[in-house]
Formats: sequence, C-alpha cells, structure tokens
Amino acid sequence: MWADLRPIGRNTTTNGYRRYAWTEADADCRTWFKEQAQNRGLTYEVDRNGNQWAWLGDPTAGDAVVTGSHLDSVPDGGAFDGPLGVVSSFAALDELRARGARPTKPLAIVNFGDEEGARFGLACVGSRLTSGQLGVAQAHELRDADGLSLPRAMERAGYDPDAIGPDPERLARIGAFVELHIEQGRALAARSDSGSAAGAAPVGVASAIWPHGRWRFDFHGEANHAGTTRIEDRRDPMLTYANTVLAARKKAKLAGALATFGKVSVEPNGVNAIASLVRGWLDSRAADEETLAAVVGEIERAAVERGQRDGVDVRVTRESFTPVVEFAHDLRDQLSGLLGGVPVLPTGAGHDAGILSASVPTAMLFVRNPTGVSHSPAETAGEDDCLAGVAALAEVLEGLACH
Repeated sequence: MWADLRPIGRNTTTNGYRRYAWTEADADCRTWFKEQAQNRGLTYEVDRNGNQWAWLGDPTAGDAVVTGSHLDSVPDGGAFDGPLGVVSSFAALDELRARGARPTKPLAIVNFGDEEGARFGLACVGSRLTSGQLGVAQAHELRDADGLSLPRAMERAGYDPDAIGPDPERLARIGAFVELHIEQGRALAARSDSGSAAGAAPVGVASAIWPHGRWRFDFHGEANHAGTTRIEDRRDPMLTYANTVLAARKKAKLAGALATFGKVSVEPNGVNAIASLVRGWLDSRAADEETLAAVVGEIERAAVERGQRDGVDVRVTRESFTPVVEFAHDLRDQLSGLLGGVPVLPTGAGHDAGILSASVPTAMLFVRNPTGVSHSPAETAGEDDCLAGVAALAEVLEGLACH
C-alpha cells in the first residue's frame, strides 16, 4: 500500500507532496482508497461532502467504530501526515481478519477530504461540513488562488456541489472515531532519548489539541518606484509586515505559545516596485484560549502601531478558529488501558478527530517521529514504529468493536 501511494502527487524537485483537494493527485489518491476497499470486499461509499468510507458490516446499524485520516497534503508536505493513518487502518483491519476477530459492531475506514486546507485556506473542510461547523454559504465563498470556488472545484472533480452540508444522520451512526497519526513533534522520541526503558514508547495516546486559528493580515501602503522614491516619502507595507513577523515571534515566545507567518502575497510583486499591498497569514496556537487571544491581540497591536509609523493601513481578519479539544476522557483512558498504559500527550496540531469531537466520542493514537519534523519532505517514521502503530490500532479496534 505504501509503495502504491508513494509516487502520487510527489514533486521530483523537492521530494515533497502536492496532493491538493479536488486535483488530479487527489483523484488518484481517492482511486487508491476505493480500490483498497473493494479489494477487501468492503462496502464503499462517498458521502455528500466527498468524504470516502469503507464499511465492514451494516453502515446503518449504528454504534460503529470508525478509523482513518486524510490523504491530501500541505504544499511540499511529507509522506506520513494523513496517509499513515489511512494505510494503517487498512493494515489493522487485515490484522483483525488474520486473527479471526469477529466484530460485533460495524467497522469503517474513512478518508476525509481537504483536511490540510492547502488549496482553499481552511483546514478540515470535509469534517467541518459533515459536522455543521462550516456552513454551506461559507463553503461557497471559499476560493483557491485562481479564484475557483470550492463547489466548482468539486463539480469539476465529478461531485455534486449542491449536496454539500451537515450530515447528522451519518454522525449519529458513529459510536467512536479513532485517528492514528504520526506525532508532529518529539515528545515520544524524547522519552526514548532519556534512556529510560519505561519511558520509551513507539505509540502514544492524545489527551487534547491546543486551540488554534488562522488570521489574515492586510498591509495597505502605496506603490511607487524603488529607484526614485526617497526613504522618507515611502509608505512601504513590506516594512510593516517584516516588523510584524518579528513581533509575532517575540510575543509567542514570551507567552509560551506558537505564532507563524508561513504564507505571504505581494502586490504588484515587482523587483523594482514598492509594494502597494502585502498580505500575510498568521497561524497561532497556545495551550489555552485566553493565552491564544492575548498573543494574537498583541501581534495585531504591534502591527497597527508600526503601520502608523510607516503610513500603512493594517486590517486583520480571522479566517478560522478551533477551540481547545479535550478528547473523550473515557475513550482516551480505554485506549491507554488497551495498550498497556502508553504515554498520554497533548498536541498543537489540528485534526479531523478534533473537529468531530464535538459530535462523537473521538480519540487519537500517535506514532513516534524521530526528528519531530512534519509538513516537510523530511517527515519520517521508522518502519518498526509504523508497524507498532498498526498493531496498536488493531488492538484498539478489537477492543472497541469485537467485545
């Protein structure tokens, strides 16, 4: 399975993946998922929001145990973020069958669409639509860099854009959702580095997801000639933007939070022209919502104050926000018990499991990441650790669905 997925959407220059929602690479991934389901005799379906499902048992029976993740990527992302969870789900089902385990509840594997938000700027679109956290009108306003709307992109990919929307009946069928994911950090690896045999573990259980969001900062200045405009006559938004990036780093570090400007667009984007507009996107995360709000507020104030000095107008728009997610404690503790008391740890990364947690009991398993690198071609995990993740997921699915 891993070998079949490896070439899809891979950029040969960067070795990173560009599997953006509703593109050809995404279609190839979706074809792979459908074939995996059919090869195992599973019932395959696509829901109204384009999420793919593979069922063992009656999809309408209720109290189903669902696992899976996503197959799309960030720009030049790694091979493991998302696909590891989907591949491991099929492998865990194979393991259960090899054991002769007999589920007493329906089992399903899901591939949620557009989890990364790389094309339309909003993460977890498939699960947000399904849970009603993204309204239909809002979804119709989402556009990619070429101005194409999300519904039109889905239509071009062969899906019905008029069908998208909340799917409470489907969510009501789910008794538990468990998502396996590569750890996006080094908490598990650090335990191994400590040299303590008791602390080393290839797999952990998630306790919570930090609150996080995305904010767009628009810096409006004045376009002018780079070679004839005096320094004191300039209204240069690039200067304000650069200062804001530095302020974000400082404010986040002081608060023990995270703040990243990872995407920027410039108009008119000429080498010999002072910009008229710089648009930067802030991703910020913190352990609690109060700290997050304070950090973003301080970054905005720093931007406005610097803009006043530079003659630049600053406007800030919150594009998305996800509150703190506390995974279902009973389910979390049950998973930890089934796996013999593996480490329980929080994460700053968002996931479909976090979105669904408001609607169904959810939990997550993390597979050790030796470098902690993610959203990069350097993202990796050891084969033994990945197999340990499959074994752990199989134990969890057997414990939840077969007893």
